[in-house]
Amino acid sequence: MRGMTRRRYLALKIEHTKEVNESDLENAFFGAVSRLFGEYGVSKAGLVLLRHDKAKNWVVMRCGNTSLNMVKASLASITEISSEPAAVHVLGVSGTLKSLRRRFLNH
Repeated sequence: MRGMTRRRYLALKIEHTKEVNESDLENAFFGAVSRLFGEYGVSKAGLVLLRHDKAKNWVVMRCGNTSLNMVKASLASITEISSEPAAVHVLGVSGTLKSLRRRFLNH
């Protein structure tokens, strides 16, 4: 268990004026972490975009347990996605996808 990184799953709500695709979201997420914490922060975070529901404007993301606060702070700093005003809200965090869906995404 010593070398394993525990994962945390985040449910995010995206407020945006236009429909955004996954690559624009990833660029915004990685850019936010990079601006606040540099390249080392990006590598430490281990960000992965798992699911994006365009109709309901929510995203499921994965990051490392030790970098959770860093990722949440970075996501709060996002003010635009693909040159359009936007905001990212963390709905909740969980240790498993099943629990995340049940508690925050009503599945």
